[in-house]
Amino acid sequence: MAPGGSFDLYTEFFGLSRRPFALTPDPAFVYWSKLHQLAFVMLEFGYLNRAPITLLTGEIGAGKSTLMHHLLNTVGQDMRVGLVSNAQGDRGELLHWVLMSLDLSPEPSESYVQLFARFQRFLIDEYAKGRRVLLVIDEAQNMSRDSLEELRMLTNINSGSDELVQLLLVGQPELRDMLRQPGLRQFAQRVAASVHLPAMDAEMTAAYLDHRVRVAGATREIFRPDAAALIHDSAGGVPRLINQLADLSMVYAYTNDSPAVTRKTVEQVIDDGMFFGAGLPAQDDAGPRVLQLRHPGKTDAE
Repeated sequence: MAPGGSFDLYTEFFGLSRRPFALTPDPAFVYWSKLHQLAFVMLEFGYLNRAPITLLTGEIGAGKSTLMHHLLNTVGQDMRVGLVSNAQGDRGELLHWVLMSLDLSPEPSESYVQLFARFQRFLIDEYAKGRRVLLVIDEAQNMSRDSLEELRMLTNINSGSDELVQLLLVGQPELRDMLRQPGLRQFAQRVAASVHLPAMDAEMTAAYLDHRVRVAGATREIFRPDAAALIHDSAGGVPRLINQLADLSMVYAYTNDSPAVTRKTVEQVIDDGMFFGAGLPAQDDAGPRVLQLRHPGKTDAE
């Protein structure tokens, strides 16, 4: 039995202290590739340089949440953070989500004007105490066009060089397409830092597999190079899918009494239909688009 009562079938067989590819996030296994390091630096750039809006996008399972939570763990006492997850609803409801994320429970009797005034007073009070406010909007691709416009209006409270509130939008790649629509041009012009996480390449995937098994206690190679290559191709370079296929492959290697995961092992998992991610559309293959920087308020034409 592993810590927490979960049953780890193959850990002792491979000489591991714990399961390396559990699907629940574990900070101990975070793999900081050069790509993720650069992406995090750009998130910090947006935060520290008081960018009005910072954008973080990537496919499901690409590591967005890991970067986001790592950033939130590093913010200082001078920042008040509100996290809004998967906000949906009609125009006007977003402000309710924002207030609740900052522990400012809205009253049912309050009008939108009253709620906006309360939010503005809160920002001014925090600024007077030497604190700024960071609003993190997760799963932002689910927001309506009206809600995005409402979000932009919240940044109008900022005045000149005084940034009372900053926004970090986290979402899937379609969020970038949404913000490029003509009707959201004013919103897009306020995006000062933009980070996109593409899929991992084959070399990165092999290093990722090796990193996780060694954190779990491995002292030898467990994933053969040809097995790592097939896992990369089958999972499309998406970390979450890589974890699923690698975990299943270790189970199969254990049941076959094989000391290593070979290409044949991975093929058997896929052929048996055990890997649900097989055949799912891979991430965009347009290459790494890790960052874009633009001075706040500048248009593309400028």
